[in-house]
Amino acid sequence: MLRDQERSMPFVDDLAPGKASKYRLKERISLEERLAAGKALRQMVKRSAQGSYFAAENRDDPVAILEAQSATRVPELMPLRYARMLASPFAFLRGSAAVMIRDIAPAPTTGITVQACGDMHVSNFGVYASAERTLVFGINDFDETYPGPWEWDLKRLTASAVVAGRYLGGDRDVCQEAVRATVQAYQEHLQTYAGMSYLDLWYDTITDAEMLAKLPKDFYQKASRLLAKARERNNLQALASLTDLINDQHRLIESPPRVVRADTLGDEARIHQAINQLLKGYFASLSGDRRFLLSRYRIVDVARQVVGVGSVGTRCWLAYLEGKDVNDPLFLQIKQAQPSVLTPYSEAICGYRLPDNHQGHRVVIGQRLIQSSPDIFLGWGELDGHHYYVRQLRDMKDSLKLEPDKLSAAALPDYCSLCGWALALAHAKSGDAAMLAGYLGTSEALSDALVTFAEAYADQTEQDYETLSLAAKQGRIQVADDLDP
Repeated sequence: MLRDQERSMPFVDDLAPGKASKYRLKERISLEERLAAGKALRQMVKRSAQGSYFAAENRDDPVAILEAQSATRVPELMPLRYARMLASPFAFLRGSAAVMIRDIAPAPTTGITVQACGDMHVSNFGVYASAERTLVFGINDFDETYPGPWEWDLKRLTASAVVAGRYLGGDRDVCQEAVRATVQAYQEHLQTYAGMSYLDLWYDTITDAEMLAKLPKDFYQKASRLLAKARERNNLQALASLTDLINDQHRLIESPPRVVRADTLGDEARIHQAINQLLKGYFASLSGDRRFLLSRYRIVDVARQVVGVGSVGTRCWLAYLEGKDVNDPLFLQIKQAQPSVLTPYSEAICGYRLPDNHQGHRVVIGQRLIQSSPDIFLGWGELDGHHYYVRQLRDMKDSLKLEPDKLSAAALPDYCSLCGWALALAHAKSGDAAMLAGYLGTSEALSDALVTFAEAYADQTEQDYETLSLAAKQGRIQVADDLDP
């Protein structure tokens, strides 16, 4: 068995700017020894045990958990958050990562730590542009990222496959097939990643060509259209769709409550000054070449933005900047980062503490660890005690819409296979791929277990969705009339 320090992953404090690296040359552990150490973990936590889920007798009220989150968010946006979560059980699952981690954290884990996504579900994947302007497929949401057991991500992903399958109208066979496709892809690719050099693994991506090659013909056309649309979603396209010409000046288009400009919110000068102050701190988080590039742009307009499902109510701003002229636009999303829902559980299990307690820094470092080719403008800042991270808006980014009128349930297993592959790459980059591969093996033992777990937790999600619906009917929570999709 490997010693603890041999099994550790590069935590955020190891990579924090200005800190001396704690790395020292380690005793070389062979690939065979690491595989064997991972396999030996099956004696501690049998793979069949990964399928267990029983609601605790004193299980916390899911609505109370969501209400506790609301306490630190923009109050007037909470009815919109609840409205979006009540759109379907799948929408509820997307917004209830805090509920699920309370349910699954007490389960035994193998002790193999990765940089977990923290909010892993089938809608948190998509395509985006690398710095070389090629499209790659991978995880696209990192608000909850934190070091933690690999099991948490995989369990949430497989549960989401069943909830999404039911939402799309799939029968039990389709839902089970989606879970198996997820787990098998995760297993198979970790076997490959286990033997790769660390540099090759770090540079590895899932290209658009590899993505298309994995899909059957009936799904191929849909994915091809997605890629074509993503290539068109550049800054000039955003300029045309997100701004309007007012008094010979491009201004962000309002669509309340989703987008509300600073002048509508009141005291426009104060808001612009605050955003400028935040961006100064963000500027310092960038490398010198990125600072030089960004310094050529000026802020033209700012608006408050509402995004996602679980993120609704967190502070989020959209900044429109111009470079050499109006045909050189840049759109930055400035999104509040709150403590990860994984934090208390990961700290108890892994003994990890965020070194500088900056939540935007946490998101950025986590994303850089597990996402291939992250955004060149990714950075962090702070304003009025609130932590933020900053990234480009759109920039050839798009994702598959998991809606009954846009995706058939029969196509879900193929899509889930891609998701399992992307999760395997993220965990291999940030954890010990060989130990993971040794534990997972190649049999269907883990697939069988997670089918059982995913079905049980999908049932739990549907019960929690009904609990939230009842809370709305009883007036316990306020729900917006308009979802404003």
